[in-house]
Amino acid sequence: MGKAIAIFNQKGGVGKTTTNINLAACLAMKGKKVLVLDIDPQGNTTSGLGLSKRELELTTHEILIEDEYHPAEAVIPTGVENLFIIPASVQLAGAEVELINMPGREKRLKMAIDVLKPDFDYIFIDCPPSLGFLTINSLTAVDSVLIPIQCEFYALEGVSQLMSTIDIVRNNLNPDLEIEGVILSMFDGRTNLSAQVVEEVKKYFREKVYATVIPRNVRLAEAPSHGMPVIQYDPRSTGAQAYMEFADEFLESEGAK
Repeated sequence: MGKAIAIFNQKGGVGKTTTNINLAACLAMKGKKVLVLDIDPQGNTTSGLGLSKRELELTTHEILIEDEYHPAEAVIPTGVENLFIIPASVQLAGAEVELINMPGREKRLKMAIDVLKPDFDYIFIDCPPSLGFLTINSLTAVDSVLIPIQCEFYALEGVSQLMSTIDIVRNNLNPDLEIEGVILSMFDGRTNLSAQVVEEVKKYFREKVYATVIPRNVRLAEAPSHGMPVIQYDPRSTGAQAYMEFADEFLESEGAK
């Protein structure tokens, strides 16, 4: 039985999609069978893995809203061996409204994830940077939450709200929801600020913070425009090496290395 993990932070621009794509790709390259599920209407994980959002037949929208499809029908292989995706489409933007009057609206995604879990080692969900039915569905469907936090001045702004959201879901919909860990991104070793942010985040989250820190890296920023993870785009870049190290640390913490 696989493990489902939501990559979640209510702040935008913290590296959720970058982490989703690159951690998943590195784990796949290490032999794990991985599914990424794009539930963000912007569809950045979808395009970042080289799929054209205009040519998709089945997406997370259909899996959430329509009952006639089996979730496995929406699973598409990517350009990375062992890595699969259920893509997003622009129709997801309307899913918040469509879900309002649906029975069991908070658990629509959980039903699909539970069906898919036996076929994968890990399922990662790229959540939108907002608290709506899409995010609630994600947090209800998963075993744990992976939180990316950027090494910038306002890094901890909104963290208490984020934790409050997780507590609300835990108390009402998913009592077993855990914090998988916190990954620090956009680290700039040339500034004191980045080092200070790392220390502040470690004080707040303690042992939940991964030792690996993802640096600012041009190749990491360029890779999505080429539709591939950085480990394929430029495997020698510092960004690629950081995510491979993160994948090792992630597996070690899972006891699955």
